[in-house]
Amino acid sequence: MPHDARVAIRQPALSPRMRRVLISVVLAAVCAVWIYPLLWMISASLKDNAAIFANEGLIPGQPTFENYVRAWKEANIGSYFFNTVFVTVGSVLLVTIASSMMGYVLGRRRFVGRGLIFALIAFTIFVPQGYTIIPIFDLLTRIGLGQSLWGVMLATCGGSFVIFVLLFAGYFSQIPNELEEAAKMDGVSFVKTFWYVMLPLARPIVVTVVVMQTLYAWNDFLLPLVVTLANPSIRTLSVGVYAFRGENFIDWGGMTAASTISILPVVILFLFLQRYFIDGLAGAVKG
Repeated sequence: MPHDARVAIRQPALSPRMRRVLISVVLAAVCAVWIYPLLWMISASLKDNAAIFANEGLIPGQPTFENYVRAWKEANIGSYFFNTVFVTVGSVLLVTIASSMMGYVLGRRRFVGRGLIFALIAFTIFVPQGYTIIPIFDLLTRIGLGQSLWGVMLATCGGSFVIFVLLFAGYFSQIPNELEEAAKMDGVSFVKTFWYVMLPLARPIVVTVVVMQTLYAWNDFLLPLVVTLANPSIRTLSVGVYAFRGENFIDWGGMTAASTISILPVVILFLFLQRYFIDGLAGAVKG
């Protein structure tokens, strides 16, 4: 072997400590890029429009909460906030109950047409939301829920429903049959077995569905925009924030303050439930 080649082989690689430092630096840089828009939004919410366009940096020179007060009182963000809470809580309850029941039947029972139902559910995942808005709006109008908060809530329920059914079906299919058989021998009905035995076991998936549906319902824009077009009083936060944009002017201070108000609840919820959320996803993958 040539002498130069032996020297090249003997060159020491990066030590484990240096690798960790290098990985940490790269991850910190990616994290900084990822959260910069969030930091900019919070910073801009504490400035007036002149200071925002002066590009004075992330730290406000003279921070003010005027944008928050104006957004909450004058721009009706307070009303939009409670509309969003109503839509989110209602859709989370409906979606969690309906998807868990459907997932339980599909995951635990064998019947004719089960494969076809799975195929139809999987097919609907690939249908873009925009293609279904007109049929949904027409359906809500026909049943008398057009231009109402109940209509917005029902429309929001369909967003991620099929994915949740698959999550529950996969998780329930892995639970041993002995549990169901023991409940049956004790005279427990099918419905009670689901509510009192199987559903508590699926708590990680329930938490995952609650978090995902909350994020979807809270941040959804297109469906609430279409359903509330003729009734601005029932707008949700995401649609209300868009109202800060006029034809020839954008109120960046008010928009960033309203955006900050809108994301705080979901961020707090995710931080509080993140461990259960990750456990639920891990359980679903195993299923």
